[in-house]
Amino acid sequence: MPPVRPTRRSLIAGGLGAVATAAVPLSLSTPAAAAGLIPIRLAGPTGPAPVGAVELHLVDSSRTDPWSGQAREVMVTVTYPAADVRDRAVLPWLPAGAERALKARFGGAVDGYALPRTHSADRAPVRPGRRPVLLHSPGHQADRTFNTLLIEDLASWGYVVVAVDHPYDSGEVEFPDGRVVGTRPDDGSLEAVTAAVAVRAADLRFVLDQLAVLDRGGNPDAERRPLPRGLRGTPDLTRVGTFGHSRGGAASATMMYLDERVRAGIDLDGGLFGPVVEHGLDRPFLLMDTAIYDGLNQDPSWPPFWAHLTDWRRCLRLADADHNSYTDIVALAPQVPEPVRRTLQAGTIPADRAVAAVRASVRAFFDLQLRGRPDTGHLLRGASPRHPEILYIAG
Repeated sequence: MPPVRPTRRSLIAGGLGAVATAAVPLSLSTPAAAAGLIPIRLAGPTGPAPVGAVELHLVDSSRTDPWSGQAREVMVTVTYPAADVRDRAVLPWLPAGAERALKARFGGAVDGYALPRTHSADRAPVRPGRRPVLLHSPGHQADRTFNTLLIEDLASWGYVVVAVDHPYDSGEVEFPDGRVVGTRPDDGSLEAVTAAVAVRAADLRFVLDQLAVLDRGGNPDAERRPLPRGLRGTPDLTRVGTFGHSRGGAASATMMYLDERVRAGIDLDGGLFGPVVEHGLDRPFLLMDTAIYDGLNQDPSWPPFWAHLTDWRRCLRLADADHNSYTDIVALAPQVPEPVRRTLQAGTIPADRAVAAVRASVRAFFDLQLRGRPDTGHLLRGASPRHPEILYIAG
């Protein structure tokens, strides 16, 4: 990808890394080291449970994809607290085909780097218990794995997190047959973005329907690949939340507007589109922004939406941050070449502080709204000595 600063509405697809200091070091025997590649490392989750994950290929035969003209299909990663991860391979941050496509967008600038492994054990058995469910939508041109740091952490604290790729609007989406679908750029007009957000919201609703199938013991994966042992009965679909970054935040708000099954939502630094702007929501919603964005003062969609939120509402800010400080990209900067670093919109906030603050804020909100745990409420008032980077704006 050329070294230019993306617009606010066009999230850069470059979140390759995370906090190296907390990662498990790669040994000299790894393929990356053997190939002479510089490893980029992901920090592990902080919760008490190890993490497992399974990838699903879901096909919605009731909808026609507006870009391909075929039945709409999405790729999903379900991340959950695991019972046992011994002898399990971990999922890559991106599968091989998607990794090649992402690196190609950087024009060779990161070809000498190995993208990280996650800390999610592939199809590990699920830790027993009913768990709240969180749907995640990434930004425009971004992949569902770009919030791995946050997603794995939530899972380690007992959530089932379902990250959704939206083909042709997300970044590199690789399907089980090896197809890799890239972004079909839109013209950035209000009409185009509103339409794309509506497709994303429909994707999220469809995925939630498929989770109900999974919860009943069915296998919604198009290839019927094996599911982790114990997944049936784990998703608690009476406690569903949604969160997203940038355009994914808009999709989360629209999903809530359309679907009463979602009890709470978060928009991380994204504009809003469609009827939800003027109608608002009657369930809890958290807005988070940056000083650069200043949503309530600079984004025309935020004030009317804010005015029509009739339940719990709050606007918080991540200090010294830029747009991608809410994603894995914030921790990329110390690990990649300077020309790439300048494109990443990671802000000046130290990566470890950004990751910790975003993890804590998102978990505190969902703990409050889906688990009835008010003990972390001080953080949601911007008054946490442990996370002074979180600032109170309104609510």
